[in-house]
Amino acid sequence: MNKSSKIYIAGHRGLVGSALMRKLRDSGYTNIIVRTHKDLDLTRQSEVETFFEKERPAFVFLAAAKVGGILANSTYKAEFIYQNIMIAANVIHASYKYGVGKLLNLGSSCIYPKFAPQPMKEEHLLAGTLEPTNEPYAIAKIAAIKLCRYYNEQYGTNFISAMPANLYGPNDNFDLETSHVLPAFIRKFHIAKLLREKRYDDIIKDFNKYSSNLQTPTANLDLNLSLKSVGITSDCVTLWGSGSPYREFLYVDDLADACVFLMQRYNVDDLGELVNIGTGKDLQLKELVNLIKDVVGYKGEIKWDVSKPDGTPKKLLDVSRIDKLGWKAKIDLCKGLENVYEEYSK
Repeated sequence: MNKSSKIYIAGHRGLVGSALMRKLRDSGYTNIIVRTHKDLDLTRQSEVETFFEKERPAFVFLAAAKVGGILANSTYKAEFIYQNIMIAANVIHASYKYGVGKLLNLGSSCIYPKFAPQPMKEEHLLAGTLEPTNEPYAIAKIAAIKLCRYYNEQYGTNFISAMPANLYGPNDNFDLETSHVLPAFIRKFHIAKLLREKRYDDIIKDFNKYSSNLQTPTANLDLNLSLKSVGITSDCVTLWGSGSPYREFLYVDDLADACVFLMQRYNVDDLGELVNIGTGKDLQLKELVNLIKDVVGYKGEIKWDVSKPDGTPKKLLDVSRIDKLGWKAKIDLCKGLENVYEEYSK
């Protein structure tokens, strides 16, 4: 992959895709092509093949996906499995059909069994049952991995798959209905802080900016009722589950760095079916909450709603394979949280 290679980023507006854009541009790559969903619906095969036939990219980063946390995964099961399978199938097949030299498929650590040995090695894929709360998404991502593998075996393509830990960073999704756990925690504590300080106008602006499906309140009484429905009062924030699960978090710019590193230096024969990307360190959600609370400056109480699901009890990736290739994460969690909250609170 040289500086003038034609590179297509699928999903360039998302958390991962936008980080890849930053990394490639900062590294001097000048021939990056992108399309918005309005211009190219990746779930439609005819549109995808027309695009690939015209543009003929040499390299593809497949970062487009429908993503979300436990609530979104539990609510939109059919959408999660259908859209993600269609996106992967269309992009991977078109990449083969129109001569893409190398494709990097982005997956997720949720592909591994719910009770996989810890830390989770690449060979633990399909070694047990999946976590029910995100099974549709996980199945779609496993299908994408297998598509890459079998296209490589049958057609001699060079399609690689990378499985990152839980991601966070700039341009994250803060919608309380569809976000992942870390941005949801940040937003809840931030709004609770504003509520304690009676900064009602700032809360209204927050609702408008982050497009929550909650109806934007217009009066202080409506505001308190709306926030109470999602576990936020002036004195307390209620969070889902017990807080006991362990999670590993990777700053998205580190992921982008790893993806470009792999694209530049390694091929499918070097990596096997997939490679994990993470920090090799995890922490309990209760610990994460205290870190976020301190970064935000929230002074109220925290409660856990144990009637809500916890998800997988522990998800720590074994990153020895990518370590041996010469890559390690650089941004620690505390610094990453500070960066995200600074961007969000602006």
